[in-house]
Amino acid sequence: MIAIIDYGMGNLRSVQKGLERTGSEAVVTRDVGQIESARGVVLPGVGAFSACMENLGKFGLTEPIRAFIRKKKPFLGICLGFQLLFSESEEFGPRKGLDLFPGKVVGFQAGKELKVPHMGWNRLEKKIQSPFLEGISTGDYVYFVHSFYVVPDDSSIIATTTDYGECFVSSIATESLFACQFHPEKSQELGLRILANFGRFVASN
Repeated sequence: MIAIIDYGMGNLRSVQKGLERTGSEAVVTRDVGQIESARGVVLPGVGAFSACMENLGKFGLTEPIRAFIRKKKPFLGICLGFQLLFSESEEFGPRKGLDLFPGKVVGFQAGKELKVPHMGWNRLEKKIQSPFLEGISTGDYVYFVHSFYVVPDDSSIIATTTDYGECFVSSIATESLFACQFHPEKSQELGLRILANFGRFVASN
């Protein structure tokens, strides 16, 4: 079973439906016991960084998420759920994140040629081979909606980059974790492929 963490924000049902379409059993929950016993966890997110961190704390989910990832159990972070994994965000002033990866979340600088938020389809530049990216190639398009992006201190975890006025990190991967700025649940066939990859990884671990 895959637990999709419900902290009161995010497009939880569309993520659940996407996983179910690829054959995975997924439940939306904020029950700590259910999260701890899950074979895989998904942290989606839409909204403000600080509000999400506050909600995670309010529901007692901060430490269970940290513990799950530190145990190297299969984990998927989506959009804001990707950004929350890092040390801090500059959104509305410095705000501490889950601090599982050193790095900052910074904002795009709007200009005449650059509309913020970055919204719509954009291409991936694949940087590493990963089971989470099986069947994904450089040049493939995925769907984005965001005004901030991650700058990791450790470049070795960068899985894909994307260009939008500048090159930014659009996903990271470790041996047990994949986290992406784009929305696989909104990225049609290619996004379902990523969700299927995650489901297979969960099933095999």
